[in-house]
Amino acid sequence: MTNRLYRGDLPEGLDLGTAIAVDTEAMGLNPHRDRLCLVQLSAGDGDAHLVQFAPGEYAAPRLRKLLADPGVTKVFHFARFDLAMICHYIGVMALPVYCTKIASRLARTFTDRHGLRDLCKDLLNTELSKQQQSSDWGAETLTEEQLRYAASDVLHLHALRDRLDVMLAREGRERLARACFEFLPHRVMLDLEGWAEQDIFAH
Repeated sequence: MTNRLYRGDLPEGLDLGTAIAVDTEAMGLNPHRDRLCLVQLSAGDGDAHLVQFAPGEYAAPRLRKLLADPGVTKVFHFARFDLAMICHYIGVMALPVYCTKIASRLARTFTDRHGLRDLCKDLLNTELSKQQQSSDWGAETLTEEQLRYAASDVLHLHALRDRLDVMLAREGRERLARACFEFLPHRVMLDLEGWAEQDIFAH
């Protein structure tokens, strides 16, 4: 496993294939208040590519082009948050999208454990450490522990998608999952426009 850290954008000529795992780290959970600090990517080959951002420096033309590429599927865990951060700061809706959390909720109705750590343990027999989850991602220099944690959030998403796809097919919920993934950009725009807490579909 190799972690590659870049400042402000991806390097030229980097080819990550037609399906990339994506995650973000930020200063908090509010896109309007808490800035985006890091975007993590993996092609599913065991390597992680980490793009670190300084405050206000989000041009990132190569990363933006990759995230906007309709020929590249972006695999997230809890895509709703990451899509909002990417849209707000980098200015692109990263489509098409696959969300392992939504897939798990649809396929694994026998449990209420749908966090990334739970999925990795249950489906891949892999233990993830969450010690760095609440660390200072805005620091100019990230620690080795932070980089390992950030990388771990994307290294297993391809394998999780494969296993969840089998379960979705078995339960006859593939079409429903695709419909949910296609709706995600609209849910994200509702979040960014102020309807994050209100269920507008409720009575």
